Amino acid sequence: MKGLFYVKIKSKHLKLLFLIMPIEKQNITHFSKFGLIAKQVVEGFLTGLHKSPFHGFSVEFAEHKIYNTGDSTRNIDWKLFARTEKLFLKEFEEETNVRSTIVVDVSTSMAFPKGSNSDLVNLNKLGFSLYASAALLFLLNRQRDASGVVLFDEMVRFSSEIKGSKRHLAFLIKQLEDALDGRIKGEGVSNLSQCLHSIADQSPRRGLVILFTDFSFHSEKENLDSVMQSLQHLKHNKNEVIVFNVFDKKFEEEFDFGNRPHKFIDLETGDEIKLTPSEFKEKFQNMKLKQLNFIKTKLLNFGIDYMEADIRKGFNKILETYLIKRMKI
Repeated sequence: MKGLFYVKIKSKHLKLLFLIMPIEKQNITHFSKFGLIAKQVVEGFLTGLHKSPFHGFSVEFAEHKIYNTGDSTRNIDWKLFARTEKLFLKEFEEETNVRSTIVVDVSTSMAFPKGSNSDLVNLNKLGFSLYASAALLFLLNRQRDASGVVLFDEMVRFSSEIKGSKRHLAFLIKQLEDALDGRIKGEGVSNLSQCLHSIADQSPRRGLVILFTDFSFHSEKENLDSVMQSLQHLKHNKNEVIVFNVFDKKFEEEFDFGNRPHKFIDLETGDEIKLTPSEFKEKFQNMKLKQLNFIKTKLLNFGIDYMEADIRKGFNKILETYLIKRMKI
């Protein structure tokens, strides 16, 4: 039998209503190992919050509507059913309607350092960003926020609509997993500024944009100034913006490669250079510090949230940053 129906049994002293409810196959979502790991990250994070202002997303009751075969049974008003023996659904109005876009750099520089990405222990920058994005998607969905994903390198490789359904969540998780497994593969250098300008042009509605990138680029048209201009464009379109600068602190900040000579290969251009790390370490660290200070200062002036995301530090800081920003929107 299809649909939702009940059996009524009456006696002299008692009236019982037995509801026979169908299994809603469309609401049963199966996630792969990738999705389950990301979901566990969120559940562990929320468990650790204890007394937190982030425990839920409040909605207000708006009205009832009559239940029709095929409707979800999730919001049936059982108290009203007990009084009237008729099925009604509660409809709610969300207090806010935050539309979030997660933008992930999948250029070849994000494949550093070498890692299997099969679990949370052995991640490179790309793996870290994709798992963090998946965890954010689960958290966004839990908060009843609509979300979308953009993956880019020298061009946009994938761009989704912004929706809030469970089915859309499962679709986005699958796209992130495909990127992790190389089925959506970044092949070139990063063209971050062009991608961000495109997002700003196509998303006129106020929303939240969350960016994961390592700020590595080699295109003649791409430099820090052009990237800052594109981020400013996003902000001027009344978007709130969070930038996560993804890096491996051990290697990309501390330059901890030991003292023996190494051959360094640029993952985006293929250029090679041989040097002894200890001889170049101080110069590299000064260059890196200058770049980071420039980025921080510019973004602060634009009113954009900036966060350094060390791939060895886990995901809690990522999720906390989103929730703090979410409360201010």
